[in-house]
Amino acid sequence: MPVVQFTPFSSLVQPGFWHELTRLKIDVLRLSDESLTVSGSYSVGRSVRDRETGQDVALSCNLVLGAAAFEQPSQVPPMSVAIRGVFKNYNTVEEFKAADKATIFNDVANDMWRSIVESKDTSKLTQFLLLTFADLKKYQYYYWFAFPAFVAKPAWEISTEGWKAADHELNASQLLSIFESLNAQTQPFFLAKLSGNGAEVHPMEEADTLFASDAPDSIIVGFLDPSASPDNPGWPLRNLLMYLQTLYPSKVSSVRVLCWRDSEPPVSGRQWKSRFGVVSGASGHQNVKPTAVGWERHPTTNKLTARMADLAPMMDPTRLADQAVDLNLKLMRWRIIPSLDLEKIARTRCLLLGAGTLGCYVARTLMGWGVRTITFVDSSRVSFSNPVRQPLFDFEDCLNGGKPKAACAAEHLKKIFPGINATGYNMLIPMPGHPIPVSSTEQTQKDVALLEKLFDDHDAIFLLMDSRESRWLPTVLGAAKNKIVLNAALGFDTYLVMRHGARTPASAPNFQRLGCYYCNDIVAPADSLTDRTLDQMCTVTRPGLAPIAASTAVELMVSLLQHPDGVHAPPPPPQSAANDIGSDSASNSVLGLVPHQLRGFLAQFRNLPVTGEAIINVYEKEGFAMILRACNETGYLEALTGLDKLHMEGDAALESVEWDEDE
Repeated sequence: MPVVQFTPFSSLVQPGFWHELTRLKIDVLRLSDESLTVSGSYSVGRSVRDRETGQDVALSCNLVLGAAAFEQPSQVPPMSVAIRGVFKNYNTVEEFKAADKATIFNDVANDMWRSIVESKDTSKLTQFLLLTFADLKKYQYYYWFAFPAFVAKPAWEISTEGWKAADHELNASQLLSIFESLNAQTQPFFLAKLSGNGAEVHPMEEADTLFASDAPDSIIVGFLDPSASPDNPGWPLRNLLMYLQTLYPSKVSSVRVLCWRDSEPPVSGRQWKSRFGVVSGASGHQNVKPTAVGWERHPTTNKLTARMADLAPMMDPTRLADQAVDLNLKLMRWRIIPSLDLEKIARTRCLLLGAGTLGCYVARTLMGWGVRTITFVDSSRVSFSNPVRQPLFDFEDCLNGGKPKAACAAEHLKKIFPGINATGYNMLIPMPGHPIPVSSTEQTQKDVALLEKLFDDHDAIFLLMDSRESRWLPTVLGAAKNKIVLNAALGFDTYLVMRHGARTPASAPNFQRLGCYYCNDIVAPADSLTDRTLDQMCTVTRPGLAPIAASTAVELMVSLLQHPDGVHAPPPPPQSAANDIGSDSASNSVLGLVPHQLRGFLAQFRNLPVTGEAIINVYEKEGFAMILRACNETGYLEALTGLDKLHMEGDAALESVEWDEDE
């Protein structure tokens, strides 16, 4: 008699599976190579009709894995079966290639064998193995499936009649009864007890009872067949026959097998697709686990080798960028800082006041940290001297008078990463010492109202302007609205980066408030731009200073966000050093110290960590009227803060000194 030839499974991995593996690898598995359980599915064998010949062409015997493969349990439609497999992902391609695949395969086969002999369980007869390596930079996925199947010796044989249409052996009522039962509750393996008017479908676990019945000849062994080949049943039958030979050796001398392939009853004039055959094998008891085979062959070369899925060409570039930009950040959580809260950083909405050299570098560093919302405010246009120092502009932006800097910077951020929410506002910020003409008062008031709204809509404010006085109003607004305010200021070869102190929280009355940019000054902000030479009006600094200061400001914000007290994080105690990072200081976040100020001296290549409520109170009471007086009235801020008295006391002290003219 002819030997039964089984159609092996062919893996069909949907792109959604690889997307989910990417997410799982980065966010959950990280460096773990522990085995996981995944689920796939197969359905009844399908074929398509050739329009020219009118013949049915069998499709592959597919095992499908989709995006829900890592979810348990997996939902499948009727006439489909969910099966489980062992999944193991390796961290490097070298580990994937060098893996002891024979041992892993045998472990899976041993597990299947134990389920047969110890518990008579059929759920693992279709268990599969999947080994993978995911190259997440190139979006290439190396994988190899195995579908372990036990080898029968001697091989299974089919009767001389071979496989025939099921309706040649069973009548229409019997087939319809089986269909209705499986459609209501699909089973991968079943026993059908035939009667003249129909058939009863029972799970394979009831074989003891049915085989012991008075009419064993009326029992048919059935399985959901993923093969559509007329002469070759699907791979699941192979382990089912071994199951029967091991547990019921006296029944396998002649097994009536139904290969169920119908997802719906046939239309009038067509045959049922299911196949029937009588299979025979050795009737001796199987005491020892047989050998197993089942590694999938490469579909192109037909060799036993791994396959590779390259998703990069078919992925949406925007989605590729969205996944790739955060890769470096998420890798930090694999082994360096597992507790790093990247989601909090990504949610932080950042307002950048100034789109010049500092603003460009701050924006790029914020993007590097995964910040998704960046808003620029600036009133100037791109000039020809800008592109070489400000990385968000190019030569084309300088033509025809130059593009507005804020909008241009936002546009370039979107070109770098389309997923960024970047906006630019062309706006002048009122400054003390710079009088506001009556004709401009209404527009200035609108600008201040817009600036206040921007403060309300953002979480962190960066002061990156050129002049000292331009930082005054944002400092007041940030303090009044209790926002995170980061200040970066440049000298020729020195810089200052600091975080402004927030108001004392009601829950912590003993909290010591930190100062702001102006707190240590004895000079109120005033006009520093009028009557200045060109080198005094321009920010003349060493070119490498701005990116250092900008990066420091962003890193300070990120450290502050990771601190449990947030904007109220206390500064480190005096004389704190880098080697104190691992201490239990209240100023420590998961990223280390959260200093109040950082002063950098490029001439010595070193950094030094270094800080009124009256003004805020008046602003909250008077609003724009107070801003107008600060801009128009010389000496107003000095009087408001008491600096005028300090100056008078200083002058009086000088006058009281008796100078020795002989010296």
